[in-house]
Amino acid sequence: MEIKASDVAKLRQMTGAGMMDCKKALTEANGNYDEAVKIIRERGKAIANKRADREAGEGVVLVKTSSDNQHGALIVLNCETDFVAKNNEFIAFAESILNTAINEKPATLDALKALKIDNRLIADKLTDATGKIGEKIELSFYTSISAAFVTGYIHPGNKVSSIVGFTKKPADLQVAKDIAMQVTAMNPVSVDKNSVPADVIQRELEIGREQARLEGKAENMLDKIAQGKLNKFFKENTLLEQMFIKDQKKTVTQYLQETDKDLTVTAFVRYSLTD
Repeated sequence: MEIKASDVAKLRQMTGAGMMDCKKALTEANGNYDEAVKIIRERGKAIANKRADREAGEGVVLVKTSSDNQHGALIVLNCETDFVAKNNEFIAFAESILNTAINEKPATLDALKALKIDNRLIADKLTDATGKIGEKIELSFYTSISAAFVTGYIHPGNKVSSIVGFTKKPADLQVAKDIAMQVTAMNPVSVDKNSVPADVIQRELEIGREQARLEGKAENMLDKIAQGKLNKFFKENTLLEQMFIKDQKKTVTQYLQETDKDLTVTAFVRYSLTD
């Protein structure tokens, strides 16, 4: 039977599949549009199953904040190659997921996958994308922050991004951007030393003791030396104690308090595909 170009275009718009794939599906379905959609989606599932064990180490890390800047979300959409990661359609798909996350505020990654875009579950759209692109497409990470003011920063290339929450909106929004850039560039482990996980502190103390022992220090001095090394770790690896990247003469805390004594960071999340 004759397959109309308008039907092929309609199916392509609905499924995102290629023109030839849509024509082939319509031919197999004898022109039945709904059946053709099923054929394309089943093919997508088959391709997704075949590529389930493939490594999807490329992709994009994107962040966005709500219009009132009181909520921010970060997602990671993975693929197999950098070529696909740079594709505008792939990036647009990631942005549509991110917009849904901002609007719906799901609590978990699974909850996000259970939401719908264009009346189709995000989980199913991921399968569709795998079938269309021919690479494993995976939504591997999602998190969000709510605070009095939230901002985000995406480093050029979409491989590393951060979102940061603040106690209030800065009078100068560049201040918030500076801190998000600091997080992205310097990869702190926590906001301050009081929020460093206990296992990290224990690990650093053990490393400090072992280093001192290898240097031949007296056994009764090991704990004191390890504590000194831990304090240095705090200064280098906690956000508020780090030296401010734009002015190495002051800490991040000093930079914030020069702007507003009541302004500080409540939380942050950083994600990188390259670390």
